[in-house]
Amino acid sequence: MRTKQSTHQRVFKTAWFAKAAKKARISDAALCLAISQVKKGQADDLGSGVYKKRLNDNMHRSIILTQSGQGWVYQYLFAKKDRSNIDSDELLQFRALAKAYAKLTTLQLEQLIKDQAFLEICHDQN
Repeated sequence: MRTKQSTHQRVFKTAWFAKAAKKARISDAALCLAISQVKKGQADDLGSGVYKKRLNDNMHRSIILTQSGQGWVYQYLFAKKDRSNIDSDELLQFRALAKAYAKLTTLQLEQLIKDQAFLEICHDQN
């Protein structure tokens, strides 16, 4: 059974994303600011819980998945200089993943955090 902790939406980055962001020198503070912008509609809504947000002075693009209003997951990062966008097959995979994330129970989510597959950021922000 899924239970909502509060109206606060939790924000995570995957372990893969954390490594990529560190290499790109993108801080958690910058990611938290970007999420607040996404919530205001300042991102590209790719549909079905998938968003693309520019980061790092427009040098990088992030793919963020929403958990049906419960939270956000930074999933993928790429440099604008390396590729212009994700392809249609990747978009379909991200949409399927967002759907799967939306079905996570609290227990499953906590296990992902315990296993360090998800790293929680933006702890004290709404």
